[in-house]
Amino acid sequence: MKAIQVGLLGIGTVGAGTFAVLARNQEEIRRRAGRGIEIAAVADLDTARAEKIVAGRAKVLADARSVIADPAIDIVVELIGGYGIAKTLVLEAIAAGKHVVTANKALLAVHGNEIFAAASDKGVMVAFEAAVAGGIPIIKALREGLTANRIEWVAGIINGTTNFILSEMRSKGLDFATVLKEAQRLGYAEADPTFDIEGVDAAHKATILSAIAFGVPVQFDKAHVEGITKLQAVDIRYAEQLGYRIKLLGITRRQDKGIELRVHPTLVPAKRLIANVEGAMNAVMVHGDAVGTTLYYGKGAGSEPTASAVVADIVDIARGLEIPVFGVPAASLADHAIAPISAHQGCYYIRLMVLDQPGVLAQISGILGNHRISIAQMIQRGRKEGGSVPLVIMSHTALERDVGNAMREIKALSCVSEQPVVIRVEGEEQ
Repeated sequence: MKAIQVGLLGIGTVGAGTFAVLARNQEEIRRRAGRGIEIAAVADLDTARAEKIVAGRAKVLADARSVIADPAIDIVVELIGGYGIAKTLVLEAIAAGKHVVTANKALLAVHGNEIFAAASDKGVMVAFEAAVAGGIPIIKALREGLTANRIEWVAGIINGTTNFILSEMRSKGLDFATVLKEAQRLGYAEADPTFDIEGVDAAHKATILSAIAFGVPVQFDKAHVEGITKLQAVDIRYAEQLGYRIKLLGITRRQDKGIELRVHPTLVPAKRLIANVEGAMNAVMVHGDAVGTTLYYGKGAGSEPTASAVVADIVDIARGLEIPVFGVPAASLADHAIAPISAHQGCYYIRLMVLDQPGVLAQISGILGNHRISIAQMIQRGRKEGGSVPLVIMSHTALERDVGNAMREIKALSCVSEQPVVIRVEGEEQ
């Protein structure tokens, strides 16, 4: 049988890893795919660097459109990234009747509905296992392995940069700015880390997971997104004392009022497996009605871990597998609304900086009670007569809207010296 011919658009970190994995494991991949897979052409603006990587084993071009236009190319692998030219090239590849493999989570989270509709019209596949959690096969698990289940929720550490920062802040007691600089020095964080530290990268991935878990269109614009830039070392220490660790989680959950889709710092009980995922590693938990809770753990980024997922998608296409993008046919996508964050119900960590004077606790507990917020635990340590001291409260289940209203009222008190810190809590019910 004729070998599948692949055109690679972009041969940076992941592209080079894809080329290396295919070359090194060629025979094993051929055996599993049932036919050979060859990278016939590579497009990259830095042709000199590309030539060094391919070492004469593939054609190198500066123009990506030349690869797409080549009638011998069966699959186009897009590893350029971003929303701009990558979208144009993916749509052009689809229009040319090429199957597409991509690791571009930002593109799919924002423009996925348009791209998948175009692919459906042309009868080609768009595969994207590498777009979420690198080498962890979470897309396949949701779409294939758990297909007998009604998925109730998905929650994951899906950004290695922020998990590294939070792990270092906890283990070394350092502040955010110091650890961010170290993450940049080690290569875990980009020179401009905004997408990572503000939660946008994790929200792109959570959007894709939500679409597959619940069979709905991608709806990134409706996601609630918070990053870790405002987290302080003191809150990580208090969380530890209360038996929790703080993780940036991407969460999507089926609720009567709609689907929750949110990314934010979260207190997770320290006894949970996901709370103990450290460094730049990723982990995703999925709860299905039949299987219960399952955990998927591994490297969420890197050259060859991500390449592993890219090659797996190429193999699926070579095998002729035709699996619906969202696990259900496009005509069967559900029209579920994304629930507003104000409708979320859960427990909350609240830290207030209050003046050390009589009557403060009575004022604060009165406001919380008026807004139907019950106190589960409280820490008040240290005395600083005439100055401010921390008051840490763990609530029972409360409505987000009530918590927000209570915090605005509490902030207005003369005895409160700083903006209240509020972090959601997850994992108590698992």
